[in-house]
Amino acid sequence: MKSVRLTGQLLCDDLGESAIVVQYLPVHVGLTRAENGCLSFNVTPTHDPLVWQVDEHFRDVVSFRAHQQRVSSSEWGRETSGIERRYTITGI
Repeated sequence: MKSVRLTGQLLCDDLGESAIVVQYLPVHVGLTRAENGCLSFNVTPTHDPLVWQVDEHFRDVVSFRAHQQRVSSSEWGRETSGIERRYTITGI
């Protein structure tokens, strides 16, 4: 069974979008880290206040897909849907 890794960035257009990330991120991180199959999950600010580094590691494709499904209908998913994401996914 191959693990799945996602790495990349959230790219906010302005400080308003960055404030949305700050507001909704703690609950998103807590829920994700509690998911079955989540090995690690980090979203960290960079030197640029509009850019957030994203690093995810899931046990397998099934747990990664379950995470993606949950996030798509979550408060985080709704509130940050307009924020650009540039991700690379390996292991799928």
